Amino acid sequence: MTKFAKWIVGAMVFFGMSVGVMAAETKTVYHINDSTVAGLAMNNIKNQMSADPDAKIIVVAHGKGVDFLLDGAADKNGNPYNIAEEELMAKGVQFRVCNNTLVSRKIDPKTVIPGAKIVPSGVAELAKLQAREGYVYIKP
Repeated sequence: MTKFAKWIVGAMVFFGMSVGVMAAETKTVYHINDSTVAGLAMNNIKNQMSADPDAKIIVVAHGKGVDFLLDGAADKNGNPYNIAEEELMAKGVQFRVCNNTLVSRKIDPKTVIPGAKIVPSGVAELAKLQAREGYVYIKP
């Protein structure tokens, strides 16, 4: 690292700016509030990962968007979602489900697919990932 680059990093740290920006790591959060776009979203994620295999990707679902992350969920043609979900999780994609939705819709948390994380609020999770953790927002 050049002397100038070290100075820039030092200044960023001093002023509380994220040094992670310099690493150019791609971090994306996909927002799903309607399960009818879940297949499209997962295809988008696969395409993103093909172009950028090191991307960190999180899918946040709330409202009717949680339906594709429940045991036995399938698209309108009867194709199960779990196959694509498991493939994506194996590549490091994280799925997060809104607990507020589960409570308000009286959905048993045990029906959420294994590997998905239940978070207190989907909307709050989206805001946190964007504001505090530098994730870019995608809404398929």
